[in-house]
Amino acid sequence: MRIRELLKNIDYEVVKGNINVDIKDIAYDSRKISKDYVFVCLIGIDADGHDYIDKAIDNGASAIIVCKDINIDRDVTVIKIRDTRLELPILSANLFDNPGDKLIKVAITGTKGKTSIAWMIKEILESANKKVGVIGTIGTYIDGKLYEHKNTTPESYQVQKFMRMMVDKGVKYLVMEASSQALKVGRINNIIFDYAIFTNLSIDHIGPREHSSYQDYRDSKALLFKQSKVGIFNSDDKEYSNMVKNATCSVFTYGKKNANLVINNYKAINDDTFLGMEFDTSYNGIINTYRVSAPGEFSVYNASAAIMLAKLLNISNDYIKLGLINFRVSGRCEIFNINNKYKVIIDFAHNKISMESIINTFKLYHPNRIITIFGCGGGRSSERRYELGSTAGKYSDLSIVTTDNPRYDDIDDINKDIINGIKSVDGTYLVIKDRGDAIRYALMHAEYNDIILLLGKGHERFQEIKGIVYPFNELDIINEFLNK
Repeated sequence: MRIRELLKNIDYEVVKGNINVDIKDIAYDSRKISKDYVFVCLIGIDADGHDYIDKAIDNGASAIIVCKDINIDRDVTVIKIRDTRLELPILSANLFDNPGDKLIKVAITGTKGKTSIAWMIKEILESANKKVGVIGTIGTYIDGKLYEHKNTTPESYQVQKFMRMMVDKGVKYLVMEASSQALKVGRINNIIFDYAIFTNLSIDHIGPREHSSYQDYRDSKALLFKQSKVGIFNSDDKEYSNMVKNATCSVFTYGKKNANLVINNYKAINDDTFLGMEFDTSYNGIINTYRVSAPGEFSVYNASAAIMLAKLLNISNDYIKLGLINFRVSGRCEIFNINNKYKVIIDFAHNKISMESIINTFKLYHPNRIITIFGCGGGRSSERRYELGSTAGKYSDLSIVTTDNPRYDDIDDINKDIINGIKSVDGTYLVIKDRGDAIRYALMHAEYNDIILLLGKGHERFQEIKGIVYPFNELDIINEFLNK
């Protein structure tokens, strides 16, 4: 590709050099520059790419794209544009030949439920033999492979690169979690989504490095519905009216009343082969009953969002039901049925609120016992450790205190604070420091209709101890037990 083609649909000034030369790739990190790359100078919270121009040239950059008046006295092409951050998505789309044009694109935003809804949609569409790619919190899923990344919604270059990979693999549907931060800084600002979903909104991500206020957080979420053709909204959420107020898309809703898809009669089900929710929906006067393999009222709402989308996509109801039954997202209330005897759940809950929520959610299923296996990550306060202990001790029948990611903290010091919390509520507990041994103990001693909660690690596949990262996968231990 030539530099001129990279700049399509962007207003630019050639400060110096030739834009009719070929380039191999673009990068916004000077350390990732190679010969014949274009270096895009982004201005971030902690660093300004303009300060690393010499380093990029040393590494082989043949062109520099800037948004400041800056003198570069070296033999490279220099192009100035208005805003490198906001126009990186266009540069990236041009580089990868606008792959988004070849995909049906679905975006999901909200405080909670984004990951679950994304993977519910994936299961439904795959049940209908559609090829799906997912970009979100646990990584990017393409053709059976998961690529990890730091942010829920990665930088625009990565988004476009992933979309190119999807198109090349024959993917037809992209399902993406759209974070408030990504919307605010414009990582996906050149993408027009075919469908966008709003889940719910509560106070989150407020701070100097994210959003200055709740209003800024809310308004950032609402931006999605100015770049979407069809919006699907949870009409029961208190922020529904604010989400639709300035939306330019057509509006469809799901909720308990006055919605396009009305939710009715939900209940918790726990039998030998299934744990989850059963509920009815009414859409266009037709009532259907569904089961979703996830707990709690919130899972009914998540499933309803996925159903509403599937209806708009004209997916058969049989495929919707099959997808929701088969639903599973790695490390997020991930349910395992152990020989039709008891259930094991892997979840990322690692603070007082999330732990209390998940334990009380599963109490609704009237288990024989709830056994909670957990620790606390290093670098956390003694108060947080204590709260985890008091919460598990109060709501669990048995707490097994073990190792999370202690990092540089002493595991005995961490567990001492947790145990003090458990003792404060007269909870029953064991200490088994090796997390693998703790899980094996619970699996071996579980009784009929027990629920075992493995909390804190979620989809993580490692443990970080004294600066060393060790491979560790809770699912491997479960499978090892089943194979024996």
